[in-house]
Amino acid sequence: MGTGRARLVLVAAGGTGGHLFPAEALGVALTRRGIALDLATDARAAHYGGNFPARETHIIPSSALIGRDPVAVIKTGAIIGAGIATAWGLLLKLRPIVVVGFGGYPTIPPILAARLRGIPTVIHEQNAVMGRANRLLAPYVTAIATGIRGVDLNEPKLAPKTTWVGNPVRPAVILAASKPYNALEPGGPLRILIFGGSQGARIMAEIVPPAIRQLEPALYPRLHVTQQARDEDVAAVKKAYADLRISADVAPFFSDLPARMAATHIVISRSGASTVAELAAIGRPSILVPLPNALDQDQMANAGVLEKVGGAIRLPQAEFTPARLASEISALAAEPARLAVMAVAARAAGTLDAAERLADLVLRVAKA
Repeated sequence: MGTGRARLVLVAAGGTGGHLFPAEALGVALTRRGIALDLATDARAAHYGGNFPARETHIIPSSALIGRDPVAVIKTGAIIGAGIATAWGLLLKLRPIVVVGFGGYPTIPPILAARLRGIPTVIHEQNAVMGRANRLLAPYVTAIATGIRGVDLNEPKLAPKTTWVGNPVRPAVILAASKPYNALEPGGPLRILIFGGSQGARIMAEIVPPAIRQLEPALYPRLHVTQQARDEDVAAVKKAYADLRISADVAPFFSDLPARMAATHIVISRSGASTVAELAAIGRPSILVPLPNALDQDQMANAGVLEKVGGAIRLPQAEFTPARLASEISALAAEPARLAVMAVAARAAGTLDAAERLADLVLRVAKA
């Protein structure tokens, strides 16, 4: 490292917002310290990686195991093998001081290649339950960072190399977190934000507009609804609110979601790790509907973190009906003081300096 070559960190992450957003936050923290950054990911990252502070983005072959039959196993192994070979060549070219993984299958080849080449490695687990890619990699990495306290590591021997740092949040979230909760005034505007994760969710389009319809009509003029919906659902969702003469902003994607979160009174969403981290950092009341078919039930556990401290209402999808949601919204609208207490509770669970703490750990591991 005394050769004058720029110190470089290779960040590896699955190409969804849930993996890329905390990776972006780390990237910003490292860039401030004069560390160069490259990103290894998959093709999906183009949608979310626009603000990623990387010199270059490298697409690495990888795959989840789809099916248990021998042909599927062989095919998956071949893809991952090709990814490791690609990552091996990339590491030889880049000579990073450390490789940091944020979960998702595109993390596997760069981390394993780094292990084979003797390069220090760190993985960060954002969820309350460790994901499958990170579980596979955990025994082989130099250090493990967690976003939520008390993550089940499955193996006690991993504990000595595990450090809680919190979940890094993007600069846009830090900015949004500086805005105090705008308490609901009796008879005043009630702002509701609905999204289903970084790509939206059909269930929100199916359940939320009918739930809004079931509210007392006296509430309609007070409502300002912002809803993320899939392209194929946008027209129907817009029409549902227009028919009720409710002010609504409906779109497939909001690039300024943190700012919209800060401006709202109630958030209705899935409970991916980044969503929960951002809700906590900004401090906003929420109704969380965990993804029901996740193998590890990580979203159920994530939502439980905010529910436990009183910052959120957790609704399993089986209970997420128009009638139940209407009941929850009506109760919250009638109790502005409860919303304010939920906002404070959510904020108390947030961690605004997680990116800096993770950057500290990464550089300690790299001995940079």
